[in-house]
Amino acid sequence: MKRQFLAVTVALLVLLSMTAMAASNGRYDQQIQQAVSQKIQKAKQLQNVSASVEDGIVTLTGTVGLYEDKLEAAKKVKKIANVSGVRNDITVAGATVPDNQLEQKLARQVVYDRVGYFDNAFNYITVSVKDGVATLSGDAYWDVPRSDAMAIAARTPGVKDVIDEVKVLPTSRFDDSIRMRAARAIYRDSVLGRYATDPAKPIRIVVDNGHVTLYGTVQSAMDKTIAGMRAGQVPGAFSVDNKLVVD
Repeated sequence: MKRQFLAVTVALLVLLSMTAMAASNGRYDQQIQQAVSQKIQKAKQLQNVSASVEDGIVTLTGTVGLYEDKLEAAKKVKKIANVSGVRNDITVAGATVPDNQLEQKLARQVVYDRVGYFDNAFNYITVSVKDGVATLSGDAYWDVPRSDAMAIAARTPGVKDVIDEVKVLPTSRFDDSIRMRAARAIYRDSVLGRYATDPAKPIRIVVDNGHVTLYGTVQSAMDKTIAGMRAGQVPGAFSVDNKLVVD
């Protein structure tokens, strides 16, 4: 009986707390509504967006031209005082682009995004598109390449939504040493050195807790074999998964 009484008491307290919170948030609904309307009116890309407010929660509806605009709308609203949550039901109604065309465009942009940066060969991010929804997958050396790829997809006409499945690799000096040794072993090889000439198509070296995975496209089965051997000779590497594709 005591347990039942305690459980009922706790449930009532939680209910009262939630009711009080809702009532408290609801007091600001009109103020929030006015602030949201002002934010929307000032942004040209949000002219077809409308909002409703209930208990401090803002629901956004309507249409925008880019997925980036949909994200930006939610960001603007979250900054408004007393907003407790945002439901983003905005539809991206911009240009419709065939999936294969959109996929090729995004893949090219993502590939060239990190060219010239030290981490270029240590990232492997792929793009797939279905019904206008872009899915980003793969591994990123740190958060910047992942964020950049997401931004590219968000501002590209034709993208209706973006799914982020990119894994940001853990920070590790041990893994960093393996990356550098593997890069030297591969790119200083007399046969494999040519893959360093096109910075958009390097042999990509992904290292995760001592395990090395090679991605990219090579010109022959021999090149693939040699790359795997060179990576396997790196001190400290626990294993090598050679996923290079022969063109």
